[in-house]
Amino acid sequence: MFEKFDLSNKTAVVTGGTGVLGGAMAKALSKAGANVGILGRDETKAENKVRQITEAGGNAIPLIADVLNEEQLQSAKAKVIDRWDTIDILVNAAGGNMPNATVNPDQSIFDISRKALEKVVDVNFLGSFYATQIFAKPMIDNKKGSIINISSMAAERPMTRVMGYAAAKASIDNYTKWLATEFATKYGEGIRVNAIAPGFFIGEQNHDLLLNEDESLTDRGSTIIEHTPMKRFGEPEDLAGTLIWLCSEASAFVTGTVIPVDGGFSAFSGV
Repeated sequence: MFEKFDLSNKTAVVTGGTGVLGGAMAKALSKAGANVGILGRDETKAENKVRQITEAGGNAIPLIADVLNEEQLQSAKAKVIDRWDTIDILVNAAGGNMPNATVNPDQSIFDISRKALEKVVDVNFLGSFYATQIFAKPMIDNKKGSIINISSMAAERPMTRVMGYAAAKASIDNYTKWLATEFATKYGEGIRVNAIAPGFFIGEQNHDLLLNEDESLTDRGSTIIEHTPMKRFGEPEDLAGTLIWLCSEASAFVTGTVIPVDGGFSAFSGV
């Protein structure tokens, strides 16, 4: 039974693989046996992630590309195919928020930068769409593959301040379900599309919003922990089990789902 979780001889591409969560997912895929292409804009960060994987005995290559740049994505795809012949798994982990796309307590919707909002929607939604257009082609040819999009708790339960990010991630939920149906009906049951919706994880972008300089909780951080039954933030490694399950044959009859990994946040009404 447990051999179904094995990803040996599979090839995965992780966009946003230089980030905290994307990097942790790339490592998890490697530990499960997959070859991993780590895609990001920062060459140094990508090479560092590759080195960490290869030093642990895995196989990985850096893919330097912006998910909004078709030429760079095509070049990255060619590099993966040249190295490993095919692509079996795509994890669309590129994303994030921008300060000017948030509404702070002393602001209103009229203060949001349209340019910043467009960038947030672009990198979270269009970045996933463009990457799928390019990296899913080998899956279509082989009639087999798994695509994992990264959603957020903000998609299901819109939160104060992060209007642009929440809207972009909500589009990921809808896109995941649409694409799962599209691929299954047109190309067969072998190509599956699902999403993971992380709860609250500490990263570079939200660190100062959730933690003070002394690492104590901010007011917002305290509110989040109060509404998380497990009473903690997530650790990047907490995503590994769900990721491997969705990428492997162990979830062969699972498509079009959005799986929360949130410590119970989405289950708690606050009462």
